[in-house]
Amino acid sequence: MSTLSITDTAFARLDAEGRLVNSVLKAPTKKPGRYGFRGDIALKFPARLADEARPPEISSDQIIATARAGEPTIEFLAGFLLSFEYLRLVAEVLGDLLSPTGKYFFFVDNIDISRKYVCEYGGATFHILPIDEATVYNELLELLYLEKGDLKKLDTAGKTDAIADKAAGFSASFPKISFEEGLATMGPVRNLYENRPV
Repeated sequence: MSTLSITDTAFARLDAEGRLVNSVLKAPTKKPGRYGFRGDIALKFPARLADEARPPEISSDQIIATARAGEPTIEFLAGFLLSFEYLRLVAEVLGDLLSPTGKYFFFVDNIDISRKYVCEYGGATFHILPIDEATVYNELLELLYLEKGDLKKLDTAGKTDAIADKAAGFSASFPKISFEEGLATMGPVRNLYENRPV
């Protein structure tokens, strides 16, 4: 039985570019032919000085994503964005790895906490949601009506499958906004480190 490798999936380029960082899952899931990634995706790297590897300048954190072997695009992806504006970087970096039929969710720190949107951008449709101090994982379970208790007995790969399967059937009638409208209505970008003890 051949083992599914990341090079067989739409994650291959991101992996080769060193963009899949801080992974807690980077492996085949329980579903045949599906590969899962949980971690962060680096969207912008700082200028490199000699050989030192520096952390990404901008990333989408808490990513939960799946792709199928032999398919050119990522079927499901959810993550955290500090600013709505970074959706542009997502579209640029992921580019042809995004599909018009894929399910993509971003929990964005600087949009109105009471609003949810759909934004078509760069050939893909993004569900844009607020994040209320919770994690992407918890927010997704709530959005997709998945019970935490039901997933408790599953490992990380199994939980990822359950979320991706449920997301595949997700449809929402959130109001549509353009990328420009999103930029116009977003709030200031929060400094995540300002209240942390040094």
